[in-house]
Parts: sequence; C-alpha cells; structure tokens
Amino acid sequence: MEQAKLNAYCQQHFDQEPIMVRAAGRINLIGEHTDYNNGFVLPAAIDKAIYLAIIKRNDNKIVLHALDVNDTFTGSLDKLERTKQHWPDYLLGVVQQLQQGGHIISGFECAFCGNVPLGAGLSSSAALECATVFGLNELFSLGLGRKEMALLSQAAENQFVGVRCGIMDQFASMFGKKQQLIKLDCASLEYEYIPFNFDDVNLVLLDTQVKHSLASSEYNTRRAECEQGVAWVKAHHPHVNSLRDVNMDMLDAYVKGKNATVYNRCRYVVEEIQRLQDACIDLQNDDLTAFGKKVFATHEGLDKLYNVSCPELNWLAEFAAGENGVLGARMMGGGFGGCTINIVKKTAVPALLERAAAGYKQQFNTNLKAYVTSIEDGCRTVNNLVNN
Repeated sequence: MEQAKLNAYCQQHFDQEPIMVRAAGRINLIGEHTDYNNGFVLPAAIDKAIYLAIIKRNDNKIVLHALDVNDTFTGSLDKLERTKQHWPDYLLGVVQQLQQGGHIISGFECAFCGNVPLGAGLSSSAALECATVFGLNELFSLGLGRKEMALLSQAAENQFVGVRCGIMDQFASMFGKKQQLIKLDCASLEYEYIPFNFDDVNLVLLDTQVKHSLASSEYNTRRAECEQGVAWVKAHHPHVNSLRDVNMDMLDAYVKGKNATVYNRCRYVVEEIQRLQDACIDLQNDDLTAFGKKVFATHEGLDKLYNVSCPELNWLAEFAAGENGVLGARMMGGGFGGCTINIVKKTAVPALLERAAAGYKQQFNTNLKAYVTSIEDGCRTVNNLVNN
C-alpha cells in the first residue's frame, strides 16, 4: 500500500522515472544493552518499512517530501543545517556525511512514506537514513558497500541529528534477510546469519505507548556503571577493555564487594552476552522452545539486574508468560517504555491480542497497540508499480 501511494505521488509530481528504495525497520530478538559493551546483538529486518523515491535535479537544491505528514522541505547542498521540522535532519545528515567523505552529488528531490510505527522502538529513523543513502548511492553511482552505508547512516544520526545510537539499527536495516537473524559482533562488526525459519510462529510486538522520562538519563547512567565495573576489573587484568572481556569470576572477585549496583549491571551484561551465543546454538538446532526460555530470562535480567523495565512492560511480559502458545517474551529496546517482543504460535495470536488488550486496558486504562511482524529482507531497490 505504501509503495502504491508513493508511486501515485511520483506519477503526479515527478518528471522522470525515480529510483525507489525499501528500507526495513528492525527488531532485536535477544542481546539488549550489549552493543555499547562490545557484545553481540541479534536483530532482524521486518516487514514494516520506509519507501523512498528519488530523482536528480539540475541545480543544487534538495527537495524532500514527507507524504505521511504532508510536509515539504527545500534546502541547498551548499548550506546543510538542522531544521525546525526535525524530520528532514535524518536525510540531510546523510548528505552531510557523503560530502565529508568526498562523494560528489548534485541536487535531488525525493518523497517517502512508510508503515514503521513511530516511537515503538522499531527504528524508523534508521530506516529513513538507510533508504536515503541507498537511494543516493544508486542515483549517483557512488559505489558504496552496505557496511559503509550503515556506518555512514549511524554517523548521520550521531553527528547531525545528535542521537548517540549504536550501529545495530542501521546494520539490521542494511543487511537484513528474509527468515534470518543477524548475529552481529559489535566490537568487530563481523556478522553471520542465524536461521529463523519457523513458519508456524509470528513475532508480536505489544506497545505500552509509554515512554518514561528516565530513559535518556538512565541510559547514560548504565553506561557509566558498566564502565566503572570494567575499570575495577582492568586494574587486575590489564587486557580487559569492555564487559566483553569479563567473566563472572572476575566480577565476583573485583566488583561484587565494592558496589552491589555496579555488580548487578555488569552481571546482567556478562550473562546476556553468553545467553545470546547459547541462544544462537538453540536456533541452529531448531529448538525454539529453548530459545524462548532465554528470551524470558533476558527480561528477568533487564528488570531485576539492569533495572530498565517499568510496570507496563513487566505486566505484558508476565501476562505473555502465562498464555498458551507464547514461547518467549521480553521488553525490547532501551527501556522504561516501548514494546515487548513476543514469540507466538500463529494459532495463538488472535487470542493473545484480545486477552492482552482487555487486561492492559483494565490494568492501566490505556489502549494496547499491537504489531504482528515477520522477518524480511533489508534495504533494496524495488520496482516501480506504474506499469503493474
């Protein structure tokens, strides 16, 4: 539907055939708060995406159309600066990074729309950045590889938009493959695909629709607590540079007696890094039940040790654990709101959605949003539908 909407706009407003790109949102099955500790993450691209159409101009102007909010931005390649509208910043940041990298582009016009829910932790911003760089790479034959484009998109968000995100979101959008998870080493950016080929299962996101103000400040606090634990271990083991290099014996010896909070934070991360690696083995053995138990365990750790959950997330995770057909459930993302991700037998999805909505409304007097997703390909060009 989004692609058809975009095509209709292009037919009416563009004077040439555009390049059209689909860039997916993402989920992360397991491996939360491990990215900035040089651990592993296990994301995947999903069937919710940004669609972007792009054409060349004969001048230095940049003209951007956000169809979903019916808004337009006009600027220049010669003067890139953050906007009051905010949404153009994700595209302009990509242009700035290309220019800083010495890549030559001329003016362009693009339009985009999508069905990645905003504010649900599915990385709509990363999808937009990836769609932009992928489209510009195709339009101007820049010869960029996917890893380079993912890093460039991350840099755009870090440096132009001003959000200190890790690489996972952009990497998943760029490298996603249908029915495959990406085991990404956040230290080296080496990756491998892990099969998730379970036709009888859906991935269901239950959206609390809350975002507590603690999220950004507590995120920085967690990073500092992890870094403190590393420093205490490093004093005895000089080779240790992150929690990736730490084991539980080290934590027990050098952190546990000093500060209980720092110990709990570090313990969660060390356990989660190992849990993800064990979970990948479960999937390679087609053991989704064992995998799901580790997903439940991740939520327990995020709540009790890392303390980034909230009552709404806990209620949804505990509710799901008692439902037939739910193999795993946990909070997903930075914490203090957003979605839970649930691994659910397809036959059990309708009952889960109905019961969860009713219970959540009764408990919190809030309507529950739900998204049923599947794992799809990441960033790619798509055919124009004009002649279809």
